[in-house]
Amino acid sequence: MRPSRAGIASAVAVCVVLGAAPSASPAAAPLPARMADTGGGSQLITAEAPRTSSTSGTVTWWNRLSDGRWVKAGSARARFGAKGLVEGVRRKQGTNTTPTGLYTLPFAFGNAAAPAGTSVSYRRVRSTSWWCEDNRSRSYNRWTDPRPRDCRAAESERLASYPAQYAHALVTGFNYRRPVRGRGAGIFLHVNGRAATAGCVSVPRADMRRILRWVRPGRAPHIAIGTTGGATALTRY
Repeated sequence: MRPSRAGIASAVAVCVVLGAAPSASPAAAPLPARMADTGGGSQLITAEAPRTSSTSGTVTWWNRLSDGRWVKAGSARARFGAKGLVEGVRRKQGTNTTPTGLYTLPFAFGNAAAPAGTSVSYRRVRSTSWWCEDNRSRSYNRWTDPRPRDCRAAESERLASYPAQYAHALVTGFNYRRPVRGRGAGIFLHVNGRAATAGCVSVPRADMRRILRWVRPGRAPHIAIGTTGGATALTRY
């Protein structure tokens, strides 16, 4: 409820009399400071959409200082799945939805060379590099080079076939450590294509390069994907 003018005046008077500074509003705190969990590291990427039906929003990357304060290092316009966003544990493969949640960033890859200053593990894409998305394969939701026999090409992505989008990419830890078949594979933070994604998060190429130069593996970086409010709000992660 919004306070009355009289109430505001009284509160200010008390602060002046007591010589106390008014406390900051929780809503004014940086987004990571309002989140339930940021992964425990000192670097965080937030990918925020206005609502679950959105296909665009904002990616912001943050640093946590030695005193615990979070400060913004950069931001960019972002694109999400063509069918919006959905809670990661409820996602189904092939739905063109971006999974919400808090995830690790296992490694980076790209058709182009890593930007100067990149310290995260970076794999250069070759003509034989694939991301296996075949639910029947032992290599489900994994980089493979070359593609194994049990991973069908029709069910997977040949990374060299997407020179623009996969010029640079960061793998997200969605369904990665212990893959659940049918939940989804190949969810990355990558370079924009022409429109919304098939479930990834994308940003302009120049911003993707900035992010790769910024990420420091020793600082335990994570990515949090979610909405401004509701059940998939970033503050719930």
